[in-house]
Amino acid sequence: MWVNLKNFKEKANLKQELNSLREEVQGKYDFFNILKGNSSPMQRIFKLMEKSAKTNITVSITGETGTGKELVAKAIHYNSPRKKKPLVAVNISAIPNELIESELFGHEKGAFTGANARRIGKFEEANNGTIFLDEIREMDINMQAKLLRVLQEREVTRVGGNTSVKVDVRVIEATHRNLSDEVKKGNFREDLFYRLLGFPIELPPLRERDNDVLLLAKFFLDDFAKENKLGKISFSAEAKEKLKRYPFPGNVRELKAVMDLTVVMSSDGIIQDEDISFRASNAVSDFLTEEMTLKEYNNRIIKNFLKRYDNNVLKVADKLDIGKSTIYRMIQEEKEK
Repeated sequence: MWVNLKNFKEKANLKQELNSLREEVQGKYDFFNILKGNSSPMQRIFKLMEKSAKTNITVSITGETGTGKELVAKAIHYNSPRKKKPLVAVNISAIPNELIESELFGHEKGAFTGANARRIGKFEEANNGTIFLDEIREMDINMQAKLLRVLQEREVTRVGGNTSVKVDVRVIEATHRNLSDEVKKGNFREDLFYRLLGFPIELPPLRERDNDVLLLAKFFLDDFAKENKLGKISFSAEAKEKLKRYPFPGNVRELKAVMDLTVVMSSDGIIQDEDISFRASNAVSDFLTEEMTLKEYNNRIIKNFLKRYDNNVLKVADKLDIGKSTIYRMIQEEKEK
């Protein structure tokens, strides 16, 4: 009797902890907590998110890299009727083509070499909840046909299996590409495109969000300072102007990285314009905008790799997939200048 009562209490405490955790997660992913912004483009996004969360409609999120597509997906799920069920995120671009079917739909024991046991896929994991398919465009065209069938039939068949398994899954997908253009190019199935379109949400780039740059910069600044017990930090007027002028090609993700570094570089609790550095994120952009001949570009790349690998010509030739003679010729030409 004592053992049963003890088990009952433990289960009750566990259930209470689980409910508290769920409430904490839902609060964390409140629309206005997860995405910061007072600009009119973001106010429109908040309204779209609120509308999409009320139903089970498929949501298609587009936007440049770093605009917060996964955060939007999480906010929609945790504010939807499915919020107490699983949210399973899958980055399509991170999975090799030969493994994607098994990853999404599961496999039976012995289905292929290394399949030592049955494994359920991401769709079964997300049953009664939401699956977030990030970078959906990167899916192989043949796999797209199999995904379309699953979405139409609402059932999956594990690799190596014959039995269909019913699944009730809400789909949210995202891409930084224009899927309509990809359909025209033949890279994405038109029937799957319309099946996934559902409720479209296009996230604005940071450069189109007015003073949200300063609002977000202050948020990241305060968050980093609090985490590292650095005290109160503020911006000088010149620093604010520098932030407002920069286009942030990496969007919110880039801004956070810049602000973390900026806090470390600053002193006296005030961020000056010289404390803010965009050089690391601008390196590729600056390189491509320089006017050089193709040979000059090639030589610049070779020099960079030689520096990185301590002038090891054999290793650089292997990394760049070029002949050793090409590297030696460039070195000789540089000496003769």
